[in-house]
Amino acid sequence: MARLAVLGAGAWGTAMACALAARHEVQLWARAPAQARAMEQSRRNERYLPGIEIPAAVRLTSELPLKADLLLAATPVAGLRELAAKLPADASLVWLCKGFEEGSGDLPHQIVRQPRSGALSGPSFADEVARGLPCALTFAARDAGFARETAALLHGGRMRVYTSMDLVGVEIGGATKNVMAIAVGIGDGLGLGQNARAALITRGLAEVTRLGTALGGLPETFMGLAGAGDLILTATGDLSRNRRVGLELARGGSLQEILARLGHVAEGVRSAKAVLALSKKMKIDMPITAAVNAVLEGRLKPAAAVEQLLTRDPKAEA
Repeated sequence: MARLAVLGAGAWGTAMACALAARHEVQLWARAPAQARAMEQSRRNERYLPGIEIPAAVRLTSELPLKADLLLAATPVAGLRELAAKLPADASLVWLCKGFEEGSGDLPHQIVRQPRSGALSGPSFADEVARGLPCALTFAARDAGFARETAALLHGGRMRVYTSMDLVGVEIGGATKNVMAIAVGIGDGLGLGQNARAALITRGLAEVTRLGTALGGLPETFMGLAGAGDLILTATGDLSRNRRVGLELARGGSLQEILARLGHVAEGVRSAKAVLALSKKMKIDMPITAAVNAVLEGRLKPAAAVEQLLTRDPKAEA
C-alpha cells in the first residue's frame, strides 16, 4: 500500500481517488477549502461527479504540500503550470490532463519540471471509473523504471495499466482526440449517419498520427489505447463533453452558451487552435482540425464546414 495524493477535485480527480482508495492511502486535494469541507461532510462531489459516493478512506484536504509517494495532478492543463510550481522538485508526479496550454501551446511534459513524472492517458470516462467499471490505460514516461514502478502502483482492481516510453505520442493522442470528437459530434448533430461517423473517426486518426509522428511519436502509439482507443470513446460516448459540444454546435447553439451549460472544461475547445497552429508550423495537412477551428471561431456554420470537407479533391488514403 502506497500513499497517493490526487491534486484536483473535479470529475476525473475524484474518480481516480475513488478507484485507488481500495488499494492505497489516498488524499484528495481541492483548491477551495469550502469545497474540501463540503465533500468531507457529504462524501459526494455533486457538482462534478453526481451520484457517486466518495469512500470513507479518501481524506479530503485543501492544503499543500502533501506527503505522498506519488502525486496525481488532475487539474485542467490550464492549471498545471501553477500547480507544478508549488510541488517539490523531487516529487514523483503523474498528470491526468490532456491538451495544449492556451497561449504557449505547450504539452504537459513541457510544463512539468519534476524529472520523475509522466502522463496517464487512455479511454476512460470518470463516471465509469468511479463506479468500478473496467478500463485500460497507458502510463507514459521517459524513464522506463519509473514507468514500470508507477504502472504497478496504479494497476489493480478493474483498472489495467500498460506502460510506454512514448511520452510525446501519448500526449499528442490525448490532446488531439478531443478536437476530432467535436468534429464527430457535429456530424452526428447534423444527422449525417454512421458511415460519416466512421469516416470522420478514421480520417481524424490519420490526422492525429501524421502530427504525432512528425513530432517524434511512434506510429504504434496511435493505434493503441492513448490513440485510437481514446479517440473512439471520446468521439462516440454519450458521456463525452467534447462530443456534446459538437452536437450542440450542429443544433445551432452558440459556443459560449454551450460551455456555460456544460459546467466542465471541454479541452478540445482550448486545444483546437493550438493543434491547427502546430500543423501549419509543421506543414501537415489537417483538414478536419481546420474545419473544427472555423466552426469554433464562428467563421463557418457546421453544415458549411462539412460541405468544405466533402468537396476536397480525391487523394490516396495512405
